[in-house]
Amino acid sequence: MELFDDSRAWALPVFALIILLEAGWSVWRGRQAYELKDFAGSMSQLAGNIAVQLLTRGAILGFYLWLYEFRIFTVPNSLLGLLITAVAIDFVFYWFHRASHRIRIFWTVHVSHHSSELMNFGTALRQPWLAPLVKPVFYWPLPLLGFDPLAIMTVGAFLTIYGFWTHTEQIGRLGVFEWVFVSPAHHRVHHGSNPIYIDKNYANFLIIWDRLFGTFQDEMEPVRYGLTKNIESYNPFVIAFHDIRDTIVGVRHAKNIRSAVAQVFGPPGHQPD
Repeated sequence: MELFDDSRAWALPVFALIILLEAGWSVWRGRQAYELKDFAGSMSQLAGNIAVQLLTRGAILGFYLWLYEFRIFTVPNSLLGLLITAVAIDFVFYWFHRASHRIRIFWTVHVSHHSSELMNFGTALRQPWLAPLVKPVFYWPLPLLGFDPLAIMTVGAFLTIYGFWTHTEQIGRLGVFEWVFVSPAHHRVHHGSNPIYIDKNYANFLIIWDRLFGTFQDEMEPVRYGLTKNIESYNPFVIAFHDIRDTIVGVRHAKNIRSAVAQVFGPPGHQPD
């Protein structure tokens, strides 16, 4: 989910206040959650993401509105309709997020969000620069099915805000709440590079998708954040594009077409023949 448009810009000052509170609370507890260079790296990604959204959101909304003209059904903007919209968006997000981890061409975009070796609210704002261009590849069926594009944007904004608070180490386990909803413990697992945590807990709002589709993992051991091979850089362009560079190198070194295609559409970590 993108973190910025006119319907959610008000959230940014709130996020800033929460980040300050988290930083202060973590220092008071003797477990400092932030490092200046890492936080600057996260903010550089947020700035690039916002810039791309500002350049493309009109065209993307226009595309959704055009698809909506050919809708199969009409989902009303009633309370029930908005709840259905929220569930539909969250379901699509699960598969969008899962594909972003399992298909290399999408991982090259999403990987920047996982490049921090810290887990804090600032990491939540480490949004990929090119994510706004990838999202329509997955979300276009919603307006075609009959979900109002403006409702998609509004409900999506609230779901995005929900996802912000799950990026923290300052909140522990939440009991029965975690049976249905995504919690910080669930999302800490998702950001872990521990072998048992890789490619787990894709959901943003309802953890039931991971439970249903076999990708759920409980928090069982201390989480090691970041990538299996960390980039060791705070350069905004390295954070944003390092895996695109690596993919191009992999394609160039592939010995046959099959291996080259696997570099782009196979899972991350595929090695050329």
